[in-house]
Amino acid sequence: MGILFSIITCGIYGIYWMYKVLDESREISRDNEGSAGLDLILTIITCGIYGFFAFYKAGSRIYEADVARGNRYATNDTALIVILYLFGSIVSVAILQHKINKFITA
Repeated sequence: MGILFSIITCGIYGIYWMYKVLDESREISRDNEGSAGLDLILTIITCGIYGFFAFYKAGSRIYEADVARGNRYATNDTALIVILYLFGSIVSVAILQHKINKFITA
């Protein structure tokens, strides 16, 4: 639904969705360093370049939280998330959202 809403709203929902995913990755990992708002602003100011770092950190946070919870089968998809960010951030956001949903329901 997030991808569809992003397309319908010409990317406006995508910005909100990116903010929420970055924020939820911090909540899951209990990382108080920085903020999702700052990540979003820096990504916009640097024309998306900072987004590589923000998505790398979000993927790492989710993976580390999954391992800390004792999931032996946790997969580190951080490199995939960063590579797919090259082709469009919406795919990376969708993957992070899927990982967050799996973390919450498990």
